[in-house]
Amino acid sequence: MKKIRITLTLLLTFTAIIFSTGCSGQTANPANKTSAGADKTRYKVTFIELGSVRCIPCQQMQPVMKSIEQKYGKQVKVVFHDVWTEAGAPFAKQYGIEAIPTQVFLDKDGKEYYRHVGFFPEEELVKILQQKGVK
Repeated sequence: MKKIRITLTLLLTFTAIIFSTGCSGQTANPANKTSAGADKTRYKVTFIELGSVRCIPCQQMQPVMKSIEQKYGKQVKVVFHDVWTEAGAPFAKQYGIEAIPTQVFLDKDGKEYYRHVGFFPEEELVKILQQKGVK
């Protein structure tokens, strides 16, 4: 019964997100599907994108994520979680997101130091990375 209640709550939450953010059923390829803890490399920042490949603002974040990964790959770990999938849904709960896309930034010790909701232009995102010494 508890699992059914949780599943229904998540379903209702994501339905509300669809209507409030204007996301559609279109698809795009995610930039990176790795999890935040899988890599042993010590990064200055972990940039976590919580969204969906079917969400238009989330799709607009894909080139930004790819660019950040290409420019700052040795300093910044880019992680994408599709929270509308069974595998990604737990991350929505873990990070307490209420709308997508949501960007979460973790410092080198894994502590959140910044959060943004909605499309995040690359120029502004880079300023957040620079706060932790990314050059």
